[in-house]
Amino acid sequence: MSSPPLAAAPAAASPEHRTGLCYGLAAYGWWGVMPIYFKLLAAVPPLELLAHRVIWAMGLLLLLARQQKALGQVLEALRTPRTLGLLAASTALIAVNWGLYIWAIVTGRILEGSLGYFINPLVNVALGVLVLRETLPRALVVAIGLAGCGVAWLTIAAGRPPWIALSLAFSFALYGLLRKTAPVGAVTGLAVETLLLTPLAVGYALWMHDQGRLVFGAAGTGVTLALVAAGPITAIPLLFFTGAARRLPLSTLGFLQYLAPSLQLLLGVFVYGEPFPLVRAVGFGFIWSGLAVFVVYTLRKTRGRA
Repeated sequence: MSSPPLAAAPAAASPEHRTGLCYGLAAYGWWGVMPIYFKLLAAVPPLELLAHRVIWAMGLLLLLARQQKALGQVLEALRTPRTLGLLAASTALIAVNWGLYIWAIVTGRILEGSLGYFINPLVNVALGVLVLRETLPRALVVAIGLAGCGVAWLTIAAGRPPWIALSLAFSFALYGLLRKTAPVGAVTGLAVETLLLTPLAVGYALWMHDQGRLVFGAAGTGVTLALVAAGPITAIPLLFFTGAARRLPLSTLGFLQYLAPSLQLLLGVFVYGEPFPLVRAVGFGFIWSGLAVFVVYTLRKTRGRA
């Protein structure tokens, strides 16, 4: 199965487009509240958390692939050099993204992580225009300009290169592009990615066990069950994301992602007490203004007036 060609947003939203929007909202809403989960497990080393995400997601995805009779497609992807190459590259990108994101959350940098996911839609838009030759309506050009001003303001205000934010933004944007072009379905692609990571994850867990440092099984039933839950917590929003990525232009998908960092921002400030001074609020205000332009454009398009 190959990816559908991209086109400019239609004048009126098609059922496929509306389905993509639902998937996108579900994925980014889920990711927006995921800091709660990682904060609850802050005593677990970030690399062990990453290993459990991979190991337990693998089990779930194999079950899903079997249910959807897609195990043959998984084997075919592993035997096809071009497909395997694309998925190996996307595997490396998602591993970097997952690991850095976990580290940022558990070390009290939720707002820095949220900045990365505010930058990411801009990278998505750039890839959509430069690589996939998507076209942008004038309203989205205005929205991008406002969001770009906000990101630039936040970057300058930080007084240093925002390496956490930039790494998260570029790794996930490139991941989305590769998954959009890889000729596999959502479950098949995710199964191959986690299959490629599983030997590394299992090896790391065994090494930690030999060192007497493995938290799994040694910190009580509650922590152990929470680590097992890393599988569905990881796999389900990625399934939503890939479902959205195959139905929406990258420009639209990029702006939907503002939901996740907005929720992360609220959690960081109001739940976990990270500082949010006026200079940062100004930058986020520009970004939210761009999002408002996008929302108005989307509503007009849905009603057939854009």
